Amino acid sequence: MQVLQVQLEIRPDPAEVGRARRWARSRLAGSGIEADEPLAETLILLVSELVTNAVVHTGRPAVLRLFVPDAASAPTAGERAVGEVVATVRLEVVDASTRAPRPRCADGDDTNGRGLALVDGLADRWGWSAEGAGKRIWCEVDRCSSATTLVTGCDAAPVVSSVAAPVVYGDLAYEAV
Repeated sequence: MQVLQVQLEIRPDPAEVGRARRWARSRLAGSGIEADEPLAETLILLVSELVTNAVVHTGRPAVLRLFVPDAASAPTAGERAVGEVVATVRLEVVDASTRAPRPRCADGDDTNGRGLALVDGLADRWGWSAEGAGKRIWCEVDRCSSATTLVTGCDAAPVVSSVAAPVVYGDLAYEAV
C-alpha cells in the first residue's frame, strides 16, 4: 500500500489552527477518509491539538505533515479480515522549539492543559523526538482501530526516541521517531 505525504506550513498565529483543520479535512477526503467517519473526526481533533500546542507554546512557525494511505491502493472493507489493521494515518508537527512536550493534569475549571491527554487517549501511538533545532511531535491512528476512548488520567507519557530507524509504508520510506 502506498502512503502519501503532504505538508502545510503553519504561521505562529492561533487562526492557523482552523486553517490546519480545513486543510487536513480536504486531504483526508482525498485519501478516501470521509468527513463523517469517526476516524476523520478523531484525526481532525488530533490535528487541532498538535497545531494548537505548536502555535501557543512556541510562538514560532511549524510544519504539519500528514501521512495517509492512498485511496487507490487501500483495500476495501470486503478485502479485510475482521479486526485487521489495514492502514495507519500519521500526523506530525515539527516546530522550532527544543522544549519537550509535557502532559499536564488540568483541574476541573482550567481552560487548558488537556491537549496531550486527548492525544494520548485518541491516538494509537504518539511520541516526540528532537529534529534539527527543534522537535517533531507525532501520533498515529490505525484505520481499523476502535481505540477512540478518552483517557482521563494524568500520567500520560510520550514515546521518546533517540535513534530513528527507517520505516517503509508501501512504496514510501521515511524516518520513524
